[in-house]
Amino acid sequence: MGAEAGARVNIFTEAWQWLGQPNRWSWTDPAGIPYRTVEHLSFSALSLAVAAVLTIPPALWLAHYRRGAFLASTVINIGRAIPSFGLIILFWFLAARWELDTDFWPLLIALVALALPPLFTNTYAGVISVDADAVDAARGTGYTEAQIMFRMELPLALPVILAGARVAFLQLIATVAIGAIVNDGGGLGRYIVDGFAQGRGGYGEILGGGVAVIVLALLCEGAFTLITRLVVPKGLTVENARQPQTL
Repeated sequence: MGAEAGARVNIFTEAWQWLGQPNRWSWTDPAGIPYRTVEHLSFSALSLAVAAVLTIPPALWLAHYRRGAFLASTVINIGRAIPSFGLIILFWFLAARWELDTDFWPLLIALVALALPPLFTNTYAGVISVDADAVDAARGTGYTEAQIMFRMELPLALPVILAGARVAFLQLIATVAIGAIVNDGGGLGRYIVDGFAQGRGGYGEILGGGVAVIVLALLCEGAFTLITRLVVPKGLTVENARQPQTL
């Protein structure tokens, strides 16, 4: 027991020493935590943006016309079953076969695929939850279908849509770390992969990198909560948007 306790203490000591290295907090050194945090966030944000462009408009249209309920249900079920690491490996092999950049495209495509289900289903669920009588009243006052979608349904569904974006983004933060296996940049996950490659001597780097990913995820969670409170129209509650919607 004493030896095991000593090993645990040594690991935490090694992680603390690793975090205290002079270049660890450099914004310009590729091995620095700030540099790799920006890299990590950039890949995650790009993937979320691409997924939002691909997903939100069709989900909004389908929900407005009350079509595609089976599609929405199927999407969320498929999304729950997708293994993120399997997707990365699959797209890596496809990119290699098609002679594409295997450092960029496999991870990006896998991340976009993972972000699609929560964005699609939350947008769909948020729009169909808008009161049908209010929609009919808007039509009766002369609103066009586009005005109803963008001036009424979309703002009312915004808390739920943002909840889907939050779930998707946190999943992307975690998956980018895994993607360091196939991506030379890899963001904060590079520390974990490099630490494993060193064996026993890399345990401090593994723990330090893992803590950095956890802290980043918590900060992003807080940022999404703040954004939701700032952009959701007054009078709408954000409490019901804290969990992803299911159909």
